[in-house]
Amino acid sequence: MMASKAKKLSPVLVLLLAVLCFVVGAAAGFLGAVRGNFTSPVDEYAEISRHGRRGSTAGGDIGGNLQIHFLELGNYYTGDCVYIKAGDTDILIDAGSKTSSVPTISAYLDNYVTDGKLEYVIVTHAHEDHYAGFAAKNGIFDLYECGIIIDFAKTNKDPAKGMQKSYLANLNAEIEAGATHYTAQDCIEQERTDFAVAEGINMKILDSYYYTNYSETENNYSVCMLLTEGENNYLFTGDLEADGEKKLVEMNDLPEVVLYKAGHHGSKTSSSDELLSVIKPEIVCVCCCAGSSEYTKTEANKFPTQAFIDRVAPYTDQVYVTTIFESDENKTFTSMNGNITVCSDGSRVWVVCSASDLVLRETAWFEEKRTCPAAWQK
Repeated sequence: MMASKAKKLSPVLVLLLAVLCFVVGAAAGFLGAVRGNFTSPVDEYAEISRHGRRGSTAGGDIGGNLQIHFLELGNYYTGDCVYIKAGDTDILIDAGSKTSSVPTISAYLDNYVTDGKLEYVIVTHAHEDHYAGFAAKNGIFDLYECGIIIDFAKTNKDPAKGMQKSYLANLNAEIEAGATHYTAQDCIEQERTDFAVAEGINMKILDSYYYTNYSETENNYSVCMLLTEGENNYLFTGDLEADGEKKLVEMNDLPEVVLYKAGHHGSKTSSSDELLSVIKPEIVCVCCCAGSSEYTKTEANKFPTQAFIDRVAPYTDQVYVTTIFESDENKTFTSMNGNITVCSDGSRVWVVCSASDLVLRETAWFEEKRTCPAAWQK
């Protein structure tokens, strides 16, 4: 018995299959090129962290002419350290949370600061979780050449004691080595508020009531800065409290912003309605160890607080958090989003995280520890 012959496909069907294969193959090739053959932004982030940044501006890449990095600091303690790559210009805002964070910070910076120079350093205020790395022995001022240093105009700290004494000694040594130093109030009085940090990117030191007036809390002395790139604005207010934020709105013509670094780690006393109603942030990054008992045992007031979440929710659900606690007793921690990088090519803005791409409301911690505001309920 003869075997039956296979049926021939019609010419039309063959053509359709050929076209389909071409389209699928082309799409796969395009996605492979865009993603650099990485299966996720997390994988790509790890590769970039090991081998340096890439120039691609495809979604998910740590690329673009502007990169704003919110760093994890290698320990359980909440603190701030923000690194900005603007073209070829390196900017560092704060270096918390402890002096022991310096190796973690420098290991990260060394992937990007290839010439050993930070063109701009901003030290927002004299709290350990923001300036410990500048006061440390073999700290940031020792490890990097600094071009322009802008720091707080006032402090309640004794200049002859503790971390403030160490900070001033290190600062003065950096000035003697050639750095230019301004306080935030110097910038205001000398009309040196605007710094063209890269082509099309401007850094502006904002005016603040507490540069010249007394505050019971050190937080209100924070240096405040607005970064502008075309129509995109990025706001950094350190730990400024609600009363300082109200004055900030009154004293400056603040625009709506693409990115807002959550004031005071997402505390209940910052990120006020007065500020948020003006800036209307699209992306909010919180530098904290979520849920830790470092500052309070009251669950709702642990960073990021319920009050902060309730206030920011009407404007955006794109809220990212660096770290999460594992054990208060053992002072252990893990990443929530990890190192968070907000990237821009001048028009499009995207976020790359080293550990997880989940926004805050999608995390297990949020579902367990926070009440979901109406604006986030879907």
